[in-house]
Parts: sequence; C-alpha cells; structure tokens
Amino acid sequence: MKRAVVIGASGQIGRPVVAALARDGWEVTAASRGGGRDASWDAGVRVVRLDRSDDGAVAAAVGDGCDLVVDVVAYDASHARQLTSLTDRIGSAVVVSSVEVYEDGAGRGFDTMGEPDGFPAYPVPVPESQSAVAPGTATYAARKAALEHELGLAGEKLPTTVLRAGAVHGPYSRLPRELYFVKRNLDGRRERVLAYRGESRFHPASARNIAELVRLAAARPGSRVLNAADGDAPTADEIGAAIDAVMGVRTRTTPVDGPPPGGTVGQTPWSVPRPVVLDMSAAERELGHRPAPYAAGLPETVEWLTRALRERDWRERFPVLARAYPALFDYAAEDAWRARA
Repeated sequence: MKRAVVIGASGQIGRPVVAALARDGWEVTAASRGGGRDASWDAGVRVVRLDRSDDGAVAAAVGDGCDLVVDVVAYDASHARQLTSLTDRIGSAVVVSSVEVYEDGAGRGFDTMGEPDGFPAYPVPVPESQSAVAPGTATYAARKAALEHELGLAGEKLPTTVLRAGAVHGPYSRLPRELYFVKRNLDGRRERVLAYRGESRFHPASARNIAELVRLAAARPGSRVLNAADGDAPTADEIGAAIDAVMGVRTRTTPVDGPPPGGTVGQTPWSVPRPVVLDMSAAERELGHRPAPYAAGLPETVEWLTRALRERDWRERFPVLARAYPALFDYAAEDAWRARA
C-alpha cells in the first residue's frame, strides 16, 4: 500500500483530499496544527499534529519516507524548502497554489486591484502559460509565486504537481463567499442589487474538485502546473440563482452598470470588473480530469452555512470574511440607495 502525507488535512481542502486518497487505497497520514479528524475519514487514516513553523515537524511526519506529500497550506518559499529538503524521502508531491499568481500583459494582477484601472485584463480563459508575478515576500501573490519557483528548482528530484486554485468553496471555508446569498435569504431579503450587472465572473473551485485533481495527480506523478477550478464559471447573478434554488426561495435582482453604487451597495465577493476564468483543458488532457459544475457542491455548502449561522453571529463565526468585507450586509445602506434611485 502506498503512503501519503497530507499537510493541512483538517481544513477546507484537506478534508476531501484525505477522504479521496483513502478511498483510492492510499495509507494516509493526516497532518494539521490541531490534529483533528473528520467524521468522513476511513478508520485507517492516521492523524498527527504538525506545527508548520517547525521545519523538523514536516520531516517527522514524512518519517522514513512516503510515496506522496500533499500540501494544501503551503504559503511561501520556506514551505517549499521544507519539502525539497526531503527529496530523498518523498516520491512526489501535489501543492496547492493560487490563481492570484497570474498577471496580465500590462503587469496588472491581484496586487494592483486597488489602483486606478488596476484590475487585470486576463485572457478568457486563462491558460497556465499566462505570465506570473515575480516571486517575493511582500504580498500573498508574490509569496505563492516564490513557492512555485522554489518547487520548480527541485526539478525531477521531486516531481510536483502545482494546482492554481480559483475561488475555493465548500464546507469549512474561512472565507465562504456563498454566505452573501445564504444569509440574505435567511434574513428574508428578497431583492438584491448586483454591481457590474451581476455579470462578474470569478471562477469558483470546489474543494471536492480540487481533491479529485489531487487524487489523479497522485496516481500519475509529474512536474506540472495546472489550473484547478469547477467545470463552469457562473456569473454572480447565476451563483445567486443557484443558491436560491437550493434554498427554495425566489428573489428579484436589480442589475447596476459598473462598480457598486454608493459605497458597498451591490458588492458581492465575486464582484469584479473583468472576468477571471481559468482554462481547465490541460487538467483534462494530462490527467483526464472532468470537474463537476459549480452547483453540484452547493447543497452541502448551504447546509453547513445555515447551521453555522444558527450558532453565532457571522462576524464571530467567519472573522476572515468579516475583515475582507466588513459591510457585506449593510441593509440600511441598500434600502437608502433604493429610496434614492
């Protein structure tokens, strides 16, 4: 039986990754800071605590050797070096990166979004050959680029599949974008305003689709970079409609040209002025991957979010989302805008 070590196993992506590998016959060591176990995992999954800031902890988890390391929480070059220092003990690796490493032909990327006309104009769809930001330490995108660069230096000494994930969604997310529509529905808001006419597209990536990509890459080791996203890239309006369907409600949308009118009215976690759509043809060509559509993963996400909102205030339950979008549910501002419109 082949042995796999999954780093970040108790998180949003790690949970389905462990389950997928175990179902595929791997002997899995699930490593995470808390050492938690998911109820869906096979009893044979071994659980260990891992402090990522301790370089020796990764070596200890790998032990005398393993056939595969899956790292879903690698963040920068130092994490890559933790893996590449163990090339004599690791058969291959799969590491999750991000769509944020891409930049357009004018040097714009996710780091320039706050600047005038700073949002990138990517090709539709974005292939893996699209240029990337320079490796560095100053921003999330630069650090992910540095992670990829460092892994690439290992070459065939450590065959690594790098997965550039889109807007990840699914249960156990720290940034659950779907909360925007779920909470509005639970709050009885049957009318919504959507900036950019609700036509924004920021390609979602189900944690389960990513897990399936990991499973396929594990069975076919190699040095490659692949996009990781769902089988479709719905608009913000289509995402809202899909969530409405799961929840059995009907809403009416007021589309607004351009950016959010008057502050954050009409802003959603998918509201972007230009599309971010990933080309998934390489994953199908190289691994035979055919990702499920976005809506396939919604029922379990909606159920999980609904349960979470019963437990406590959304800001307490999802502080990362609250910091990113502090005025996400400013109904008073929305009502005032409607009164003026």
